[in-house]
Amino acid sequence: MKISIFGLGYVGAVSLACLARDGHEVIGVDIDQTKLDLIRDGKTPVVEEGMVDLMKSVVASGRVSVTTDAVHAVLNSDISLVCVGTPSAANGSQDQGAVLRLADSMGQAIREKSTPHVVVFRSTLVPGTVEDVLRPIIEAGSGKKDGEGFHLCFQPEFLREGSSIRDYDKPPFTVVGANHAYPIERLKELFGHLPCKFLDTSVRSAEMMKYCCNNFHALKITFANETARLCEALGVNPFEVMDLVCQDTQLNISRAYLMPGFAFGGSCLPKDLRATTYLAKKHDVEIPMLAGIMPSNRNHVDLAIERILATGKRKVGFIGLSFKTGTDDLRESPLVTLAEQLIGKGVHLSVYDPEVHLSRLLGANKSFIERHVPHIGELLNADVEEVIKSSEVLVLGLSTPSIQDALATYVRDDQYVLDLVGIKSKASIRGRVQGLCW
Repeated sequence: MKISIFGLGYVGAVSLACLARDGHEVIGVDIDQTKLDLIRDGKTPVVEEGMVDLMKSVVASGRVSVTTDAVHAVLNSDISLVCVGTPSAANGSQDQGAVLRLADSMGQAIREKSTPHVVVFRSTLVPGTVEDVLRPIIEAGSGKKDGEGFHLCFQPEFLREGSSIRDYDKPPFTVVGANHAYPIERLKELFGHLPCKFLDTSVRSAEMMKYCCNNFHALKITFANETARLCEALGVNPFEVMDLVCQDTQLNISRAYLMPGFAFGGSCLPKDLRATTYLAKKHDVEIPMLAGIMPSNRNHVDLAIERILATGKRKVGFIGLSFKTGTDDLRESPLVTLAEQLIGKGVHLSVYDPEVHLSRLLGANKSFIERHVPHIGELLNADVEEVIKSSEVLVLGLSTPSIQDALATYVRDDQYVLDLVGIKSKASIRGRVQGLCW
């Protein structure tokens, strides 16, 4: 395949070398003449393990050429990979100057092509950039429409500096955000042989996923470092602690807890976070990330209150009150906090929770609910159908097959639904709930 690569930093240069190694004809494009001269001479413009020998080999093969001419590169390739830099501006925003200028040049080049050209943005871009910013520029320059005269897509890269060739050959997965099948199939031809899943998604999801991945990596590093600071103050070996934490692949190093939903609660997480932050203060240890978890969790509850009150409706039904499905534990349940706040605003509540029975509440669980919602008995209703039918706004906090069946049967099109557990995405009530959704 004939490929042009725009931007010959570490991502572009490594991609050029690896694609040429795999037998493709590659045109490298950059405004920096020094980089072009180095590659033309078989030398690498970036310091990467294995790049010296690889670049020398692929240039000698005759499958690599370089140019500053963007139009020439587009006209002489089938696919363009855009790897130009998108650094931070002084105010923290993304500096998109290079990619905007390139989009204009690509539009002019695509105008001259008689065959569809695939443009693959690999530069990290703010979600919405490809469709809302770059597409109009290319369409205006080319006089053609995305999906007809050309195809835009976004493919995030996962190359770490210092191990880029290894990461190229063994990525965690290949993700392509596209609006049409044609560019997905072309990219499968390029990257489908790699030993990983090939996943196609929306352009916006692919853009956001790259930020999410990098933020998660930063989060993990910060979590380990804050834990280490506290461990040191307490005389605990942080390496032993984190090694033990990583042994748990069921909850810790897994998909567990990584599904969007409502705030956390219960008898463990809130109290242990409070104890952790107290320990840190007691020993003069700064743990801003861990200390920020509880306020962030509360923000989720506040957002739910705002969304419900914004409807202007006064009859609200809760499906669920405990802190998670399958338990009657009401301690620090965010749904209890939500109910308490709504009652204070004069909202009329009715609650269905198949696990919560006042006569069975014991000990701390009973004490908690008596303090926060002392008149809960007046709110509980054992008939889920009645709760649904009598409500103008439904708050979905539990998910069981019977609840899903009831929702599919009784939810009306005129009801607002605040879905806190992802029930709306299930086929049983898809299209039946409108208005408020998480």
